[in-house]
Amino acid sequence: MKVLEPVKDLHPSLTYADLYTFSGVVAAEYAGSYRVPYRLGRVDHQDGSTSPEDGRLPDADKGSPEKTAHHMRDVFSRMGFTDKEMVCLMGAHTLGRCHIDRSGYWGPWNKAENKFNSALFSFLLDMKWTPKKTHNGEPWTGPLQYENPSGELMMLPSCMAMIQDEKMKEYVVLYARNQDFSAAFGKLLALGVPTSPRLHFFQGLFC
Repeated sequence: MKVLEPVKDLHPSLTYADLYTFSGVVAAEYAGSYRVPYRLGRVDHQDGSTSPEDGRLPDADKGSPEKTAHHMRDVFSRMGFTDKEMVCLMGAHTLGRCHIDRSGYWGPWNKAENKFNSALFSFLLDMKWTPKKTHNGEPWTGPLQYENPSGELMMLPSCMAMIQDEKMKEYVVLYARNQDFSAAFGKLLALGVPTSPRLHFFQGLFC
């Protein structure tokens, strides 16, 4: 976060909560997302005592496709998201990769790890995915994950659940053609932010 300190120095009235979330908007747009609506108004606190408890993000695996899909809906519906918006947000997995030392999972979803596109959805539909058995020539001892025939790309059980659930798969097919991530991401970032005419929206100011 040190890289953002010069921005904070130039705009001392900007809260860290707004700064960090807006940097996420800039990063998503720079990677190729459509313009993301953004509203200021988050408040900083001295500690995490007023924050929601940990463990409220979706888990990668609940033991079966049905349980995993149910869990995903529980998490996203609690925040007011539809199945369509949930699948759209899951498409953010197209960026970056999993690291064994952090999550226990390994590998990227997309060969272009810094490019925001619809590859996650098209890969889910067009490639054959099988449980990972080996890693660097040794038996895989990590949690259940899936790999494509080359072993270069991976999918989490929660990713696979999107094509194993009939309703979610409809939106995977939709977003494989064109994914507009911006509205759902903007809605996610706006959760809990006061609505006030004095707090204006940014539309990709730095992209």
